[in-house]
Amino acid sequence: MPQDLPARMLRLLSLPQTRREWTGAELSERLGVTLRTIRRDIDRLRQLGYPVEGTTGHHGGYHLSAGAALPPLVLDDEEAVALAVVLTTATAHGTGLTGVEETAVRALAKLQQVLPTRLRHQVDALRRATTPVSWNTGARTDPTALATLAAACRDHELLTFTYTTGHGRTDTRRAEPHALVNAAGYWYLIAHDTEREDWRTYRVDRLTHPTPTGRRTTPRELPAADPATYLAQRIAATPTRYTLRATVPAADAAQYARTWSLPDRVHPHKDGARAGIDLTANTPHHLATQILRLHSTSTFDETEGVSDAELAAHLQERGRLLLRAARALGGEVE
Repeated sequence: MPQDLPARMLRLLSLPQTRREWTGAELSERLGVTLRTIRRDIDRLRQLGYPVEGTTGHHGGYHLSAGAALPPLVLDDEEAVALAVVLTTATAHGTGLTGVEETAVRALAKLQQVLPTRLRHQVDALRRATTPVSWNTGARTDPTALATLAAACRDHELLTFTYTTGHGRTDTRRAEPHALVNAAGYWYLIAHDTEREDWRTYRVDRLTHPTPTGRRTTPRELPAADPATYLAQRIAATPTRYTLRATVPAADAAQYARTWSLPDRVHPHKDGARAGIDLTANTPHHLATQILRLHSTSTFDETEGVSDAELAAHLQERGRLLLRAARALGGEVE
């Protein structure tokens, strides 16, 4: 019947995704229509751009080959739950694959939007009952909040949320979301705060109860080339308790800038072979960790009139610890 055509077309498109090839007779029986109707529907799919190929002979049939466009994926309940759990884990704890975090969040936002309530309950139950082990140093982020924020960024929808600053102050914010950026194990929301009338960056792990208001806004122009650049500039400009400048080979400085997403803290020397890099942290331990990632030929600039006994003592203790480890391994230590 004509009113069944859209549903039948979607079903016909989904069947070749479940196995390599179907004969015309199998499709006819599965969909409850004549073989002639199957041929007409196949032609309609081809006109829409889906590469449904047919083979002749005793073992001939139809199969879906790779094309220019991704066809609609029809998932059963188990597949949908599995995909949601995988995306949830990837966004909350990191994928281990640099560059795919934002893509995983966008995919999760799309899936959350269409996931039936009964399946959402299954996904939530699995998430609560599962305790993954993460080796990342960043904070765990609520995937549901990430999906909500990603959808708001996509739809340019004004939202409210509760935010706790680094100083422990909590209040309600109202903002126009622009983008989500993953850096150094943390998720950041870049948004325009409507009350402060300025751009802000928010650590998503400090953000709770994100609530879309239903009000769409006109996208604003970000005061930077892209969201990642804006975030790097804001982090680089944030005051920290400890600062130390190291001189490293120029090639290593470029790598540090990419890894830490802080190009503004790299200062090339005139000779082009070296560069200064500002190491900053709020704890001695964090700064010591950054130092250990430097090239072994790195040197440190002495700043006149500036001293920090606490930091110096911590670094000396870390150095003695490394020497003890070297001796335990039979190393000759001067």
